[in-house]
Amino acid sequence: MAGLIDLKGLNLDANGVFMLGMTILAFLIPIVLILPPVPLQKSDALLQTHSLAGLGAAKSNLKKQHTAAAQAERDGQPATVQSLVIYPVKSCKGIELGKSKVLPHGLQHDRTYTFAQLRSPFPAPVADASGGKANGGDEEECWDFITQRQFARLATVVVELWLPDEMKLRRQGLNAKSDRETWMILRFPWRESGWRGWVALAGAKLAGGLRAEPQREVLLPVDFPSAPEIEERGYTYENVRIWKERVRALNLEKDLPEELRLYLGVSNRLGLFRLDPAALREVHECAPSKESAGYQPVTGFQDAYPVNVQNLSSVQKFGTEIPKDAGLGKLDVLRFRPNIILTGVPAYEEETWKNICLKSGSSGLFNPVRFHVACRTTRCKLPNVDPADGTRHASEPDRTLRKVRNVDEGAPLKGCLGLQSIPLFDKGLSGDDLETWIGVGMTVEVEETGKHVVPK
Repeated sequence: MAGLIDLKGLNLDANGVFMLGMTILAFLIPIVLILPPVPLQKSDALLQTHSLAGLGAAKSNLKKQHTAAAQAERDGQPATVQSLVIYPVKSCKGIELGKSKVLPHGLQHDRTYTFAQLRSPFPAPVADASGGKANGGDEEECWDFITQRQFARLATVVVELWLPDEMKLRRQGLNAKSDRETWMILRFPWRESGWRGWVALAGAKLAGGLRAEPQREVLLPVDFPSAPEIEERGYTYENVRIWKERVRALNLEKDLPEELRLYLGVSNRLGLFRLDPAALREVHECAPSKESAGYQPVTGFQDAYPVNVQNLSSVQKFGTEIPKDAGLGKLDVLRFRPNIILTGVPAYEEETWKNICLKSGSSGLFNPVRFHVACRTTRCKLPNVDPADGTRHASEPDRTLRKVRNVDEGAPLKGCLGLQSIPLFDKGLSGDDLETWIGVGMTVEVEETGKHVVPK
């Protein structure tokens, strides 16, 4: 009979087939929404034993950075710590914290890693970290660190830190050293060609919503590996150049997927270097002496100094000087890669500070923490990159920085915004005892003021 379909002996007309199909869909759709068909990732296992470090978007202390309240000056009241941010991988997305351990080379986990490209002197020079040509007269290959100055897409590489969670470990009955490792996950957008790409796109949107895109992840250990672990994992010690310095560090290139190099647009070999705690870079210019500080000031993969301090009022005051266009709206403080973000004092007042002490007030939650303010932070073109999406503005805020913030005689024709600082510890401490904690809400006591000149 026309219009009838035989399904294993059952005669169903067109309406029956339609109703059967709708019934199956009604059964499957809730299952797909609750358990979307998304491939498992290596990091999924961490949910059982670890917790994600940092504040989520809903709890961010920077949500209201553009409001009048966030920029208000409180007469007679000290500056307060509005936010803390670390950047485990240099030039990638940061992690906002409510508190952080302070070590001689900066906030814990800050700039512990840097990407680098293998530069060859032949046949052609390669762009260096300032965007110029890096030949340097080298006669051999050399790893050069890379930043958003050359590869703006670094801003879109998400970094997660997963810390061992004692309660979860107890519930799982785990107690091995390997279970208590800290792990880092890098995530970047990536969609394969062909049907695999379409499947990944569908899975991403089912799991994360209509705006979600497929991603690749890279799982890396954070704790510095032992010699046997280095050999087992195939890591190598190599020199990486940070500006004019060559630093011996651990190359984790073996763990990087080729897709990450392609996504960033790096044409050379891409390496990821892990800071060796035994090979930190010494800081001498504008720094207290070893005798004065009680230890030799050092830094990691930061540009020059361990901690960058930024006054939110200064950023927003400067933002009013910039001509706005479709490519640049309100100025996000994260463009300037700060570690400690302050609020409550007039714009640029911080540039007179020489020594400061962060205090907890009546709560006594943290011990006082002192910082030596080394100099102003000279700015390059990196803040032209929007930290939200990795788009690069053709000229701003760099052009206006050079025009209105050319305020340091040691850095002519350069714009300055922010402070470079060095943590100080109680005298008599050494080695692993050189550590303390800071947290959001601490107040700033200015112990000494004076003039700053960036070293030429």
